[in-house]
Amino acid sequence: MTSTPASAATETTSPAPDPRRWSTLALLGIAQLMLIVDVTVVAIALPHMGADLGLDREATTWVVSAYTLAFGGLMLLGGRAADILGTRAVVLTGLGVFTGASLVSGLAETPELLIGGRVAQGLGAALLSPAALAAVLHLFEGEERNRAMGIWSALGGGGAALGVLLGGVLTAGPGWPWVFFVNVPIGIVVTVVLTRRLPRAATRSASGVDVLGAALVTAATGTGIYALIGAGDRGWTDGTTLLLLAGSVVLYLLFGLRQRTARTPLMDLGLLARRPVASGTFLIVSATALMVAGFFLGTFYLQHHAGKGALLTGVLFLPIAIATMAGATAGGHLIARTGARVLAASGFVVAALGFSVPALLDGATAVVVGIAGGALGLGVLFVAASATALGMIAPHEAGIASGIVSTFHEFGASLGAAVISSVAAASIAGSTAAGFTDGFTLAAAVAATAALVSLVLVPGRTTGSVPHTGGLH
Repeated sequence: MTSTPASAATETTSPAPDPRRWSTLALLGIAQLMLIVDVTVVAIALPHMGADLGLDREATTWVVSAYTLAFGGLMLLGGRAADILGTRAVVLTGLGVFTGASLVSGLAETPELLIGGRVAQGLGAALLSPAALAAVLHLFEGEERNRAMGIWSALGGGGAALGVLLGGVLTAGPGWPWVFFVNVPIGIVVTVVLTRRLPRAATRSASGVDVLGAALVTAATGTGIYALIGAGDRGWTDGTTLLLLAGSVVLYLLFGLRQRTARTPLMDLGLLARRPVASGTFLIVSATALMVAGFFLGTFYLQHHAGKGALLTGVLFLPIAIATMAGATAGGHLIARTGARVLAASGFVVAALGFSVPALLDGATAVVVGIAGGALGLGVLFVAASATALGMIAPHEAGIASGIVSTFHEFGASLGAAVISSVAAASIAGSTAAGFTDGFTLAAAVAATAALVSLVLVPGRTTGSVPHTGGLH
């Protein structure tokens, strides 16, 4: 008598792939694209917002920071909610909140209402982003998952550059409120279609939510991001900055203690100890910090130093967006052949070479070409980061693991903006180009160093298969 091999049994009982998985990915991708675009779309519109609403420097900063703070601070809670309540419920809730908040932001006539709308947008994004990524992980596996991650990563990196382009076009055209209004019809259509497309989850109980743990990790992440946001103005050695960073560390330690003692912890801390997850978070932090640094330097150089207007600056970011998407698409196709380690190191090398161009040469052409070259490598890195951190997780961990990756994405964005604003402060405030040169030089050096670190930290090619994740939650 012969027995059926376990692998054969698994193949026999595995459900067939959803025939609508690629169109569902497109819808989820559109939703994610709105979230990423809203990180950078307001950058060019800020001067016009300030003039219309009477925003002072601090309020202008908070128009950007309020979104990033809420987005990053609540991400783990959003990921855990997706694991408990199912991806469908959390995706639709997050999309509804984000769409409504976009309408409020566009209609705002006071600084308080605008900043409040941005906080609500961040809340919706924190729910939607990890749940949407978890849904993608459940839709695909194997080589198809790598391709899907390539598309998802292209949206992440390319969306940030497209945000600059879209912000320039809308600000120069119908006006700054439309950087928010544009989300409303898109959000409504996507919500209606996804309501019919995403399957309902089995009834689950929310009694297992670790409310205290969620409060601690949200406070810790929010405090850390707030410290990074303000470090550019206050300085890295300022007492307030150091106190906030220390407070963030203490809150994370309390969160860790809570997770060891809670009956139903928010997350398994062992996730962060796994080499793939740890190395994936390193890649996402580094790549996002470099991307934001490049965009920050590029927008200020082109508008303030080179004298380009909002519309032309946005148009000049089009090749940067294309390069990011091209890098991510290529990464999705190459990762199965090369493995994440080689892909990550190669992406950092390409990014370092790209940022070296404006570090060595002055002029708008050198800046656009250099950032586009850097974006090509960063697009590859976003794929390597997602595939490394999320490639071998279990189905019940998909939401929280996605939340971890998304949280570190926001940390990277805040870190990149804070560091580069300090390094290039002289150029941002005056007419000299020395600060921009220093900024691009630092970006190239960080990318080169990260390439060496990734050769040691990132796991090599594995022969194991990605765990089957079945259908959507």
